[in-house]
Amino acid sequence: MSTSATAARVDRGGVIDRVGLPRPLFWGFVGLLLFMIGDGVESGYISPYLVEHGAGTPTRAAVVITVYGAVVTAGSWLSGALSDVWGPRRVMLLGLALWGVLEVVFLAVALPTENYALMVITYGLRGFGYPFFAYGFLVWVLAGSPAHRLGSAVGWFYFAFTGGLPTLGSLVASGSQPLIGEYATFWLSLVLVLLGGAVSLVGIRRAKGGDRLAPPEVSTGRSVLNSVAIAFASPRIAVGCLVRIVNTAPQFGFLVFLPTVFATDLGFGASGWLQLVFVLGAANIFANLFFGLLSDKFGWHRTLRWFGCIGSAISALCFYFLPQYAGQHYWVSVACAAFFGVTLAGFTPISVLMSLMAPGQKGNAIAVLNLGAGAATFVGPLIVAVFLDLVGAGGVTIIFAALYVVAGIAVRWLQIPEESQRAVAESQALTTS
Repeated sequence: MSTSATAARVDRGGVIDRVGLPRPLFWGFVGLLLFMIGDGVESGYISPYLVEHGAGTPTRAAVVITVYGAVVTAGSWLSGALSDVWGPRRVMLLGLALWGVLEVVFLAVALPTENYALMVITYGLRGFGYPFFAYGFLVWVLAGSPAHRLGSAVGWFYFAFTGGLPTLGSLVASGSQPLIGEYATFWLSLVLVLLGGAVSLVGIRRAKGGDRLAPPEVSTGRSVLNSVAIAFASPRIAVGCLVRIVNTAPQFGFLVFLPTVFATDLGFGASGWLQLVFVLGAANIFANLFFGLLSDKFGWHRTLRWFGCIGSAISALCFYFLPQYAGQHYWVSVACAAFFGVTLAGFTPISVLMSLMAPGQKGNAIAVLNLGAGAATFVGPLIVAVFLDLVGAGGVTIIFAALYVVAGIAVRWLQIPEESQRAVAESQALTTS
């Protein structure tokens, strides 16, 4: 009996290893998926709900969500810097606590009383929650995984992250709202978040990489400052940040004008456009995992350059131009949306390269990476705002494709120092001793 149980454990371990999951962090990925499902539950209906329950107008609801987005960007940056000096474990715990406490006040006090100011404060500050938890875990993954399997580990991270927010989160909401209503669905999201946080923090409590990463003499303030200074002291890190901006800036830019193109100009309607968004997201989820595994074998730089940058330049052009020629053949639009979602996942190795380029400041490097991710949310729409009237939707799409090509050229400057190359060759985890 004990022999068969041991064999079963070995088999499970073998499967986990073969698919690129860092075995000590397995429950962290499971918990992250649950956490992000909970966080994504509200994504499809929070704005209209606020309009009807205290905000009053779409503009006032947009203010609440804008404050939340700004705090998410700040939290995404701070999560890396704080993980260096506090340790990823404490940052994740803080993120979980902030999300839980502020959500309870938001649901139990702000919404029932329709107190708009309290909505802005509680929902806005809750924006620190998921970046601290999720990106704190990303630093843990990068610090505690064998260097030669980092691509696979990061692929699994984004598989869990994007699988929950917004894909499965929205699916849970669509199933729960008819049964228990919108307000109770908010409480369901809280349960999922707390469950995911508990699974992660308990399941990986003994895993390597969860404690302080920076040397003892580095203070919290210095680490936060270093997370900005590193981009100036190391041009490679700055280039990596720019490449990360290019990764998703066109995606957010497309959201400004493609709804009109597909829903109105091509006649597919709002539901047709939303289905394309779902296809793009679903394709991206599984492609994140695929490119994470592939990059460990094909090479992180080559995967990023050819599948991510050049692939996205081609798929972006296809996403806009091919449906124009295909007319009412909706399947062409579906295929192009999936193609674009797949190539966006080719950027998965950028997280690996950023951490390897600064082995002594892993958290700070990830802070800069996350800053790039946040900047992409307004750089894309800004490009649309500046150029749409000048060159039209097709011209803006060509600009996006050109940015991807430039990013592909810039990959050559994302060189890894010898210390990290040795760690990769020796299959070590890049924690600070």
